[in-house]
Amino acid sequence: MGSTYEKSCFKSSSCNANSYNQNITIFGALVMVALILLLLIIYNFSDHILSYRERRRAESREAAAKVAREAVQARERWKTAKNVAIRHAVDIQKQISGTFSHKISNELQEPQNVADISRQSSDVLTSEIEEISILHNVPNSSEKNFEKAEGPHSNIGGKTPKKNTIKDKFKHTRTQIFKFAYSEIEKEKVEQQENKKLTFSGVISMATKNEVRTRPVIEIAFQDLTLILKRSKKQLLKSVTGKFIPGHVTAIMGPSGAGKTTFLTALAGKISGCQTTGSVLINGKVEPIQSYKKIIGFVPQDDIVHGNLTVEENLWFSANCRLSAEMPKVNKVLIVERTIESLGLQAVRSSLVGTVEKRGISGGQRKRVNVGLEMVMEPSLLILDEPTSGLDSTSSLLLMRALRREALEGVNISMVVHQPSYTLFNMFDDLILLAKGGLVAYQGPVKNVEEYFAGLEIKVPDRVNPPDYFIDILEGMVKLSTSTGIKSSQLPVIWMLHNGYPVPPDMKNELNSVHSSFRDRTNSVNSGSDEVSGSIDFWGGVKGALGEKKEHLENVFSKSKDLANRRTPGKLYQYKYYLGRVSKQRLREATSQAVDYLILGLAGVCLGILSKANDSNLGAASYTYTIIAVSLLGQIGALRSFSLEKLQYLRERRSGMSSLAYFLARDTIDHFNIVVKPIVYLSMFYFFSNPRSSFADNYIIMLALLYCVTGIGYTFAICFQPGSAQLWSALLPVVLTLIATQRRNSQILANLCYPKWALEAFVIVNAKRYYGVWLITRCGVLQNFNYNINHWGLCLGVLFLYGFTFRCIAFICMVLLNKK
Repeated sequence: MGSTYEKSCFKSSSCNANSYNQNITIFGALVMVALILLLLIIYNFSDHILSYRERRRAESREAAAKVAREAVQARERWKTAKNVAIRHAVDIQKQISGTFSHKISNELQEPQNVADISRQSSDVLTSEIEEISILHNVPNSSEKNFEKAEGPHSNIGGKTPKKNTIKDKFKHTRTQIFKFAYSEIEKEKVEQQENKKLTFSGVISMATKNEVRTRPVIEIAFQDLTLILKRSKKQLLKSVTGKFIPGHVTAIMGPSGAGKTTFLTALAGKISGCQTTGSVLINGKVEPIQSYKKIIGFVPQDDIVHGNLTVEENLWFSANCRLSAEMPKVNKVLIVERTIESLGLQAVRSSLVGTVEKRGISGGQRKRVNVGLEMVMEPSLLILDEPTSGLDSTSSLLLMRALRREALEGVNISMVVHQPSYTLFNMFDDLILLAKGGLVAYQGPVKNVEEYFAGLEIKVPDRVNPPDYFIDILEGMVKLSTSTGIKSSQLPVIWMLHNGYPVPPDMKNELNSVHSSFRDRTNSVNSGSDEVSGSIDFWGGVKGALGEKKEHLENVFSKSKDLANRRTPGKLYQYKYYLGRVSKQRLREATSQAVDYLILGLAGVCLGILSKANDSNLGAASYTYTIIAVSLLGQIGALRSFSLEKLQYLRERRSGMSSLAYFLARDTIDHFNIVVKPIVYLSMFYFFSNPRSSFADNYIIMLALLYCVTGIGYTFAICFQPGSAQLWSALLPVVLTLIATQRRNSQILANLCYPKWALEAFVIVNAKRYYGVWLITRCGVLQNFNYNINHWGLCLGVLFLYGFTFRCIAFICMVLLNKK
């Protein structure tokens, strides 16, 4: 109808009399069936493809780890053989020197000094050790070479002169040393030849050339550290003094509400909303803790890990982004493998961690993965907030052994613990007991805590765990019965008096209540704490140089230059690692993606049937419903990109990872949905509505529209809580579309609404297909909507500009907002 000449209909379609368009619904039904089948295939095979790829990568990593481990073991065996040979030679030297000192008058024709003979034997020993060291680089050597190098023995009359007896004995021993060292070298060469036959032969040379890496040392000392909430003026910590020593494992214990977590969070520089006073020194200098964040590991109390990644994938991502960029891959393999083995995660290394909806590994294993994320980056300072909570005694002991191994490498470890067993308690080096109000009741070695309290006539009863008893005392559950009549509330004051710390003015009442005789007794008690006495001398030297001004602490806890001396991967490499991680997560979320596509396809079917394209309004009504439906579904789908991983992002951001790489990687993966979703919707809507515009034109507009609403969804996901973000995503498209289509509203207000530009683009591409007798109708509709037929490119540009602008707003909000 309205055509000036006849047109043939598509095959298998129908053309009813006096109809505007031919009926091509059959094609839409076929496309819908094909799309459903394709989604089912993707859903069924995505997990298999991902598992196959991970299995191949795991095999290659295991091969690399095996080669590297064998190479390191070969190097260690060579060092052991060399040390054994040296020790053997030293023993022979001592034996010869002792024998010579007893027989010097009888065996030597010419008198010589014992010191000269010892020096000669020492010179010979030094040359032997040098020869043993050179043997490693001498190929195809044999015992004959060594014997030949010694020279023939001088015999006179078939007898050896007495003056050469000791020398001959030493030469005989020398031959034995050479034989022993040579046998060890040959074993090493054979092992290296066998290792070269493996897949990663280059790993061996890299592992053998690398020396043992030493971690930077971080020592934290703090004096009179006090924290007060700015809003409620509540005091969280009060006059906390002490220090954390490298290579020690420090336990922080106390009753609930004593400020244990607050204390560690403040030292890690991760606390906000508090007024801080006191002094914090790092390696004896006033420096911000943020300057060392690349070598500081902080394990939060909650298990903040990625549930849709495997255990190994979680650890590998942390290692790739936080270890040094110059570190070879073989060393990273060894670090990851060592962490998995030390934490006892070999059996679940390929298992998904799991989420609330989907069950994964056990709670104890999840807790160990949470700790492993920080151990794998080889920190110099490791802070843990209740890592043993929720673990059984066996799992706690396994975790503690892993931390002890880290401490042997010089790592400074401090952790909050609740109710440790006696065995676990004795594995700590130092202890900080916090009383209610954030006051210190004891700070020093674990081995001296019972002795200190025994000096206060507080003895642990038999068959009672000492840490539990001390916490019960600080909680006030145990009444003290001592000759001095002290109370549990007075223990922090007694500790201050015992160490000579100044007592705060607001604690004078507690000070006056302490009896003078008891004070004299406590002053004479020796707790045996070298660390505490050292801290007194240490703070005495810097007391006059440090103030307690607010500006000083703001400088301590503010951002500063990087002092960690570790160059982690740049933003581009982190973007690559983030891209790989998000891709795996999306593949494992195939179910939710399939549901999104199915809902979008059903929406296209319904709107295509209910709102057929009408020539009288150039299809404006059907496109209005399309804009609302696509905007709503597109924004809700975009919410999942950032609203579900806020805690994981905050943890990674505070550890020094790039926020820009994180944002761009998630946005890049979401472009797949931006490209596919228009096809899904139009494959239904286009064939059921059958507008005059082409499929390609509709697809380009839908692409721009989805790019725009996805950026808006990012902003809602970052700025609001999930419930509020979903509400805004449902209301905003409807409200803006109503404003854009109401001609009574101001044109300026309508131009600010993105639905106005999307609807104008749809109407323009449809109007271009109306010509001939339809020109008058086309001009009337465009005039009525105040649209310009030449503004199609402008409409697309505005939609893309809106999408880019909202992405910038979302990124700025993600960086600035520190939401819990």
